Amino acid sequence: MNTLFETQAPRPLADRLRPQTLDEVVGQDHLLGVDKPIGRMKNAGTMTSIILWGPPGTGKTTIAKLLAEHSDLHFELLSAIFSGVADLRKIFEAAQGRRQTGQGTLLFIDEVHRFNKAQQDIFLPFVEDGTIILVGATTENPSFELNAALLSRCQVLVLNRLDDAALEELIGRSEASEGKILPLDMNARASLRAMADGDGRYLLNMLETLLALPDVDSMDTVALTNAVQRRMPLYDKSQEGHYNLISALHKSLRGSDTDGALYWFSRMIAGGEDPHYIARRLLRFSVEDVGLADPQALVQAMNAWQAYERLGTPEGELALVQCIIYLATAPKSNAAYLAEKVSRKVASDTGSLMPPQHILNASTKMMKELGYGEGYAYDHDYEEGFSGQNYFPDGMSRQTFYYPKKRGFEREIQKRLDYWNKLRDKKSKSNESKS
Repeated sequence: MNTLFETQAPRPLADRLRPQTLDEVVGQDHLLGVDKPIGRMKNAGTMTSIILWGPPGTGKTTIAKLLAEHSDLHFELLSAIFSGVADLRKIFEAAQGRRQTGQGTLLFIDEVHRFNKAQQDIFLPFVEDGTIILVGATTENPSFELNAALLSRCQVLVLNRLDDAALEELIGRSEASEGKILPLDMNARASLRAMADGDGRYLLNMLETLLALPDVDSMDTVALTNAVQRRMPLYDKSQEGHYNLISALHKSLRGSDTDGALYWFSRMIAGGEDPHYIARRLLRFSVEDVGLADPQALVQAMNAWQAYERLGTPEGELALVQCIIYLATAPKSNAAYLAEKVSRKVASDTGSLMPPQHILNASTKMMKELGYGEGYAYDHDYEEGFSGQNYFPDGMSRQTFYYPKKRGFEREIQKRLDYWNKLRDKKSKSNESKS
């Protein structure tokens, strides 16, 4: 129960505009609709344990509180950052007491991924027997951060970052609540939504600053930027955002989308990614996805990395940009990558077969007497520079691992292979006729 002083204390705009019903929550219709997961729970008046996974400021805490109200459950809120096992045990004991009187408990745990694996195990029996309905909120991928046993007892629901329409809805509600129109021109209003980067709470904090300004003329984007602080992009170099963005960069390069690759590179740099990590991925891409379709790709990637090491940030980043453009526009081939995989498998499957004796060096008299090197054909002695000898183990049929793509420099490689294969067949038939 609030005291007189608490009710008179100033409340932030984000708190004053907190939705009072699930229908007022914006941007999550895929979960809150009548026939959607949370909508069905609300209408049925029953709850199951869930994990709400989504970016900051998308309504996770609000949804949990409103679900408790709709289901007549006692609501307990806990932050994994500030709580430990002792706090959990108190809540579980109280929940068991309420259960004996016929009331259930909804335990909302913010930042649930901050609990370690052992702490997460404590939930299991109480979730299993229904003592608590667990609603966990996390900004991190649950499959990486939560125990498999806990995940198996919860439904994971993904919240979306708020889109432009949802952010504009919040702006309109703020203006109506304060009885004041934002002093922004159309471009600045669009920039305000972009600055929020899908975070409704951050948007409301900026709105509170703007709506508190004394009467001013319409502000442009420059004036808006001076008035409020731009939100830093969401990016965790050690977690899922790191892997998502490097995957997006790699696949944009593979798809020969130069502009897309530059966008994801810029996102990573803006998020504070180590350019050396990006350079390493570009080097890998040059051999995995461009390969011999353009042998210069490896040279470009290596030189770009070295140029960055010598120039540093920010000048050296231009070398990485140049490399990205080169790789994105280069012909692509994964033929060498596939050849490596197949050859490794065949080598593993065939065990320790010896090379044929004719290609072994007879480094001792005994080895020469045993036939090492006997019959070896020195390729340079042949007019074509090609002997056509067998280099696979005796008793093993000849294998083909490398299939060049018909693009870039690999077209020329295919011509060479075709030429050698033709010579090999010719010499093989000649040897058969002699025998």
